[in-house]
Amino acid sequence: MLELRIGLLGGFRVRVGPQEVADGDWHLRKSRDLVKLLALVPGHRLHRDRAVAALWPELPPPAGAELLHQALDQARRTLDARSSATHRFLAPGDTPALRPELVRVDVEEFERAALHARRSRDPAAYERAVARYRGDLLPEDRYEEWAAGREQALHAEYLALLVELGGLREARADLDGAAAVLRRAVAADPLHEEASLALMRVHALAGRRYEVLREYDRLAAALEREPDGGGPGPAAQRLWEQVRTGREVRAERAGELWERVGDLRMRSGDTAGAVAAYGCALVPAVVDLPASPGLPTPAAVAAAARGGVVLRAARLHRKAAAARLAGGDGGAAEPHLSAAESVLAGSGGDPAETGRLLGVRAAWLASTGRDAPARRAAEAGLAAAEEHGTPEDLAAADEALARVHHAQGTWREGLHRDIERLGPAGDARTDRIFELHGCLGQYQHAGDGPGDGVEDYARRTLDLAIARGARRAEAFAWCLLGESLLLHGRWNEAPGCLEHSARLHEELGGPGGALPWQRLAEHAAGSGDSAAAADFLRRGAAAAATAPPGPHTFGGLYATAAFDAVERGEPGEAVRAARAAAAAAARYGECPSCTALLYPVAAEACAAVGDAGGAAEHAAAARALAGRFESPAWRAMAQSALGSLAAVKGDRVGARAGHLAAARLYERARQPYWAAREKVWAVTGGPRGEGVPGAGPASDAVLCEEAAEVFEALGARRALERLRAAPVGAGGRPGGLEEGVGTSHRSRGPGASGGRGREERRP
Repeated sequence: MLELRIGLLGGFRVRVGPQEVADGDWHLRKSRDLVKLLALVPGHRLHRDRAVAALWPELPPPAGAELLHQALDQARRTLDARSSATHRFLAPGDTPALRPELVRVDVEEFERAALHARRSRDPAAYERAVARYRGDLLPEDRYEEWAAGREQALHAEYLALLVELGGLREARADLDGAAAVLRRAVAADPLHEEASLALMRVHALAGRRYEVLREYDRLAAALEREPDGGGPGPAAQRLWEQVRTGREVRAERAGELWERVGDLRMRSGDTAGAVAAYGCALVPAVVDLPASPGLPTPAAVAAAARGGVVLRAARLHRKAAAARLAGGDGGAAEPHLSAAESVLAGSGGDPAETGRLLGVRAAWLASTGRDAPARRAAEAGLAAAEEHGTPEDLAAADEALARVHHAQGTWREGLHRDIERLGPAGDARTDRIFELHGCLGQYQHAGDGPGDGVEDYARRTLDLAIARGARRAEAFAWCLLGESLLLHGRWNEAPGCLEHSARLHEELGGPGGALPWQRLAEHAAGSGDSAAAADFLRRGAAAAATAPPGPHTFGGLYATAAFDAVERGEPGEAVRAARAAAAAAARYGECPSCTALLYPVAAEACAAVGDAGGAAEHAAAARALAGRFESPAWRAMAQSALGSLAAVKGDRVGARAGHLAAARLYERARQPYWAAREKVWAVTGGPRGEGVPGAGPASDAVLCEEAAEVFEALGARRALERLRAAPVGAGGRPGGLEEGVGTSHRSRGPGASGGRGREERRP
């Protein structure tokens, strides 16, 4: 079967099978522009009015419609010049649409490769993605309104990939390769300060002092030529000063830079890169101590004790162990822990560093199932931090103990102990621990084990927090309660609790306030109020901006934005939100449980626009999460994503099976809205509503009636309207859905509330 290949990066190119379409074959410029426009839009389909507005904005609609008809006809003849089937690539009728199953567009291939690279964190995958960027989008049309915004976004994506690839190479000590990549980024955008700073750091690590100073001078001169006349930021200035005042980049300074690289890789979620960078930092830090994990001799420890070398070696081994644990390699973490403990013991110890190390040892013990020793180590680490540590140490020790409780299934008891122990304190320590508890709380909602009793537990937590005057804990408890009510189908009660939590977080400041706004946006999107969803998401993003970005924040916000876009019938916008989430994860790391909703929604959106590769990426992420934790809700998300993947591959029977399996699992998790939604997809074949051949009309009718009753009980108006309009079954109603189903007030679906109005929103 012939394919139509369309190139847009670096200039417009079209190939039908092996045959190139020459520029002279396009008899109308607008027919060529129409193909460009269709190649750019998700799903390669565009409403006639939007096509006219994009290509003939100066003309009245009737005149534009006539010209569109001519351009469409001419485009068909150009693409099918040697065939009598002039509808082979462009669909018949007056709606401009390319047939996605026959079309390959280089922009889509670049974006798909970028998504795969960010999911895999594989430098080779990044190389392949970067290689697909042959140049800026349609340079001949860079000033056309319909191309300009997309051109800027793609260029920014290309630069971000280069910087991310540079970071991956840097951490793995491929300094020449990192410098080459970062030079490409700086050449493409001389004002890209992040790329310039990374290039300076790579030169410093390689001992190229002159190159550091030269790159700083180049950046400073470029910024001075800008209208605002600003200079390089503090990080670049600090590195420049460090290098300028020394005659060479000494080994000790290189060790500090490598440690900083490791910290940056940990922040981005690249645990393998962090381990490699900490290993490089150990070489100059340890001196006579072994650079690889091992037991140093007492004489070596004594010789290296000068200048704090021992403490740095212990710290680096501790960080390497933490990186190994975060990457799921507990076996490789143990030698680093033993080395750090031996180094500290041989030098007489350092109480603060010993406390930090106990926290990592506790995590390792918990990962091996040694519950009692893990808890003792975490509690000892907390005691050491309280006596000798910094505020950062205290916060980290609190988190270590909370993670141990979570690993042992005693999170609820541990949280109440935290509230009792911390009391009314309001500082960075309580901010951080309750941000983590917000993440760990997601596990409580996900299963039919932990998920049972969350509402009652949240109410008890709220009572305890109020009694102790612990306002940060109170804000957390209101959110936990609101989430439980939302997921269990009590939509008339959930918003009041979530709003109360969001307001408390606003008063207190600090992290943690994004989650209630995100859940409010999820409720609004499900209810069909996209304007409210957008407002809540803006508030959530503003709350996230008040604290250092972390892996728990942006995944959920982007997931909810994608969900709302899918519900509005804008799957292309949902796909863009998913790509933005992947870019944020590459920079700040990703928390799978906080991002879980993104995977099935993004797979659904990719299926709707015909992107099988994107659907496969998100289905794989959903399967990976479901494989890590025993949870009906997360297994439901994986089954939903697999159903969407089957749909885009044309396997409508497999799509039905996946969505029905998801519906059963959501019912087991007591999440009625999501169960009803999966039933609709099982009947209609997915968001494109193609239907499933061979499905019994009686069973379809039952599924649709069950879904309609849940939607009506919850107030999910848009989902109910879409269900009625789905072109499946007799009489144009899905599965034989009778007129009036979803409007009666008979028995509700599972978990639905009993008819109280949506105005009852107070907690």
